[in-house]
Amino acid sequence: MPTVSPPWSYTLHLSRDPRSPGIARSTLRCVLAAYELGELAPTAELLASELLTNAHVHTSGPYALHIRPVGAGQLRVGVWDKDVTIPSGLGAGLVHGAMPHGACEGGRGLALVRAYADSWGASLLGQPGESSCGKVLWAECGWRGP
Repeated sequence: MPTVSPPWSYTLHLSRDPRSPGIARSTLRCVLAAYELGELAPTAELLASELLTNAHVHTSGPYALHIRPVGAGQLRVGVWDKDVTIPSGLGAGLVHGAMPHGACEGGRGLALVRAYADSWGASLLGQPGESSCGKVLWAECGWRGP
């Protein structure tokens, strides 16, 4: 697996458009292919898709996709938005991969993140009311090899 020094990262700022999550997934695939990390694409794309869709559906402002390596064969995808509310579905109270009670077609995204990510979390940025406030929901995945 090739290495790059200094480590790379990409941030794609997205408009409030229903096509934005798809554009972000395409960008993610291109980045992974460029760094010869295509084996991570299926899982990374699923994780990014769920986090991006969550930001698009549940927030009213802009959002962004951030991609960076966190180790050999390990990738972190993060989605930033201006809302400071951490979704309850990302918490430790749910059984790994379990669906929240009463969930239907919608609401499965964070359960999928929990099921497929090697690790996940959320970080608050700034203080409410500041121009730089918001949160980042992130998930990591890695290549396990044959």
